[in-house]
Amino acid sequence: MDRSRLELILKLANIGLVILGLVAAALIFNSATAGDWAIWLFLLILGLILALGLGLNYLFRHYILAARRLVEEMRLILTANPAHRVQLTGPAEMRRLAETANAYADRFQTLLADEDDKIRRARADLEEERNRLSVLMSELSEGVLACNMEGQILLYNSRARQLLSQPPGGHTLSGAGGFMGLGRSVFGLLDRHAITHALENLLYRSQKQSGPLVSQFVTTAANGQLIRARIALVLDQQHALRGFILTLEDITRQLQTSSRRDILLQALTEGVRASLGSIRAAIETILEYPEMDQAKLHRFRQVIYDEALTLSAKLNQATAEYAEDLKADWQLEEMLGDDLLWAIQRRFEDKLGVTTSLETVEENLWLKVDSYSVVQAMTYMMGRLRAELDIRHVTFRLKQSGRFAVLDMLWPDGSTEMEILWSWQNQALITEGEGTPLTLREVAERHGGEVWCQADRATNTAYFRLLLPTTQPKPVRSLQVSQESRPEYYDFDLFHQPGQKPELDQRLLAELTYTVFDTETTGLSPSAGDEIISIGAVRIVNGRLLRQEIFDQLVDPRRSISPESINIHGISPDLLAGQPTIEQVLPLFRRFAEDTVLVGHNAAFDMRLLQLKEAQTGVKFINPVLDTLLLSAVIHPHQEGHSLEAIAARLGVNIIGRHTSLGDAILTGEIFLKLIPLLAERGIITLQDARNAAQETYYARLSY
Repeated sequence: MDRSRLELILKLANIGLVILGLVAAALIFNSATAGDWAIWLFLLILGLILALGLGLNYLFRHYILAARRLVEEMRLILTANPAHRVQLTGPAEMRRLAETANAYADRFQTLLADEDDKIRRARADLEEERNRLSVLMSELSEGVLACNMEGQILLYNSRARQLLSQPPGGHTLSGAGGFMGLGRSVFGLLDRHAITHALENLLYRSQKQSGPLVSQFVTTAANGQLIRARIALVLDQQHALRGFILTLEDITRQLQTSSRRDILLQALTEGVRASLGSIRAAIETILEYPEMDQAKLHRFRQVIYDEALTLSAKLNQATAEYAEDLKADWQLEEMLGDDLLWAIQRRFEDKLGVTTSLETVEENLWLKVDSYSVVQAMTYMMGRLRAELDIRHVTFRLKQSGRFAVLDMLWPDGSTEMEILWSWQNQALITEGEGTPLTLREVAERHGGEVWCQADRATNTAYFRLLLPTTQPKPVRSLQVSQESRPEYYDFDLFHQPGQKPELDQRLLAELTYTVFDTETTGLSPSAGDEIISIGAVRIVNGRLLRQEIFDQLVDPRRSISPESINIHGISPDLLAGQPTIEQVLPLFRRFAEDTVLVGHNAAFDMRLLQLKEAQTGVKFINPVLDTLLLSAVIHPHQEGHSLEAIAARLGVNIIGRHTSLGDAILTGEIFLKLIPLLAERGIITLQDARNAAQETYYARLSY
């Protein structure tokens, strides 16, 4: 029985006593003869009744209700918040009982701390291995997914998330793509038939013990990317299939580039064939009729000349387009200047037999370059110097100049013709069949720099100068990766999820997947036209709050915002300008929350907002809903406060980021996880148990 009902019973009892006393006094007064004693007797009875009522009220509030609160707070200490302590209020007996309870709580917390310390030490090696896995996964250039046999995602790295997800936000809301997350189905991101077909082939090979247990296929992801996937089986010690591993590579751009090059090659072939045909026909005619007159001979020679020019132009155009494709594929990487010089010197000595030396090299100078193209360009220029000017030794200088690094290649020759050097900058970097169709100038431009040549007559030297962009060195990565900053997300306990899915109402609360959400609005009256301006949500999978799997989106309400609301959430109209509308956001939020239980604080308010948008957006939320306000009232019916702040204080949850939709969603999620064991103490272990218990509370009668 909750506090409100007990107080109602007490009030009714007091009223009943007063009525009973008045009736008794009236009977006595009417049956007695007139006299002062009747009045005194009447007053005495009223006094006794009032004293009895006050005594019952005192007994209820300071002993019965206090004892119930003490029981709730002791359960709170035992389950959710060992640091909580009972307040020392009320009569002396209750204060001594509270002191005793707090003393036991101190010992209990000490024992828990000792056990936690032992557990932390026991898990140190396991955590180190997990951190190593985290670092390894973050460095992989390919996306990685681990799934169980039901297709639930158990592990993924940041690259996989980039390849397969289309996060909501800004102007990218188009409804395409899916959401990456632990416990979500991989079949919502990649084609189910392609995966199952590959798995069937691998299972057949496994049974026949023939061929490698790795398969490869190409499929289109839900976000439209073309993905090359490699799939491998996960077997247990008995060689039973437990899941599979996918590595993913985006080949969309690669296929587009290959297609463009195929078209380029085809066009070049057709153009060359036509020009060569005309040239061949003209030559054959000249050879067949050696006595033709000079006018005809001139026309055939002109045909050969024109077609040769056309052929040359087509080849130049094809080379330029091919070079553009190569430039589009370039990836600039961070590299130490010393390492780049070492690669150039090694190339000169091994390929050209040219000796090198260093004049000035600035230490710890980091560059952002395509090292392959730079080495190729410098090797080409050195090859021309060696072949045409017989230069056998060069000196390098490398130093920073503003946001660029100056790379100089010097040689002792003050008589070099600069026009020759300038012409080399615009020639394709191809020698002896190796190199690239790009020019030295294009390499410099791709890096945002410049290249030039100069001769110094005073010192009898000449040099090429190449400007390359600088960058900051990468920070040293530590193996002690915190949970918040770890870029890989995994939950291997999902390997043990049952294969069949019973009705949600019969599922244990600890096993369900949740979407904890909150909204910010233009005001507090949904039925009066107030609109959503922000939706924030976070997922709970396998009892873990996944802070990296969030939904956080501002919404243009297309109406004004009340000053009172702005004072609460701080979202001004200028922040909402250009944001997507509710018709664009709600379909994505529904997809984010699909197949989960919705959790909110005072969820009736948020659900009312969503229900009012069903006709406008065509989006209907049929998810089961749990409310932390109602669940708190179930667990602590005798506590006065059930606001987020009050519940968080009782459960020992830190309050950060209040009055932002995402911040409140995360806080609500932390509170909900603390409530689950408290509900289990009361025998509330399934979703149906929680919903039924919540409906019995007083707060469930609130409406908006």
